Amino acid sequence: MKNIKGILLTLTGGIFWGLSGACGQFLFQYKEAAADWLVPIRLSLAGFFLLLILFFQRGTQIFDVWKTKKSSFQITAYGIFGMMLCQYTYFVTIQHSNAGIATVLQYLGPAIVLLAVCAKTRRLPSFTEVLALVLAITGTFFLATHGDLLTFAISRTALAWGLLAACTYAFYTLYSARLLRTFDSPLIIGWGMLIGGLMLMPLLKPWTRHVLMDGQTLLALSCIIFLGSILSFTFYVTGVQLIGPSRAGMIASIEPVAATVLSVVWLGASFTGMDLLGFLCIMSTIFLLSLPVRKKEPPFP
Repeated sequence: MKNIKGILLTLTGGIFWGLSGACGQFLFQYKEAAADWLVPIRLSLAGFFLLLILFFQRGTQIFDVWKTKKSSFQITAYGIFGMMLCQYTYFVTIQHSNAGIATVLQYLGPAIVLLAVCAKTRRLPSFTEVLALVLAITGTFFLATHGDLLTFAISRTALAWGLLAACTYAFYTLYSARLLRTFDSPLIIGWGMLIGGLMLMPLLKPWTRHVLMDGQTLLALSCIIFLGSILSFTFYVTGVQLIGPSRAGMIASIEPVAATVLSVVWLGASFTGMDLLGFLCIMSTIFLLSLPVRKKEPPFP
């Protein structure tokens, strides 16, 4: 029963993340919105509501992150260079392509994390890890060129922002590990979102951007904030506690699948066989990197 609950929560969290990307694409495609409008509003409101929920549960303990200079610096850096940049680059990639491609490109992040860990620990990657890296590069190649070196299947702008989204995702993952030694995930996510959103507000001035405001816009924005931010993170973290990070990470990779399906069925995006091949290559890296490490597996020569 515990496993079933964990699987369902993690699966739902991943689907909600995919829905969030599709809702962002809907706003860009039909409501004249842009990432410069969506991201600061999404981060600020999601962070505020998440911290409000935590305040009702824990009281003033939510301010513990500001008690020392070290933790204050870390949560600020995480909010700006982790959460803010990760979300901004992701939604800009959607703006220049679609939710499916943006989500899959961002999932190159675990491969970048692997390279960073190998460099830090001064070790060579294992055969399985090298295979994952090769698949990640191959998948990106198929997505970007459809196998033709002379052409680009997606814009260079979308590819550049997508690769940057993967890099910021990797930083977000690695840097959050420092904070997680002291504070739990919902707390640092809440503060990270609020800090990132408030930093973007004066820079991007979303209140000056023209957006078609109607019921559909408010519904899509609400889905991004409440389903794609607060509930998705809450469900995922609970799922990790119930079934472990490796299984939860693999199950949460339903996100790009959900984003791609919604992009096609709901928003009319088109994907070729080469796109799907690229998706499969990149998603295979998640499963390979989630496999238990074999002690006797030799490093790649």
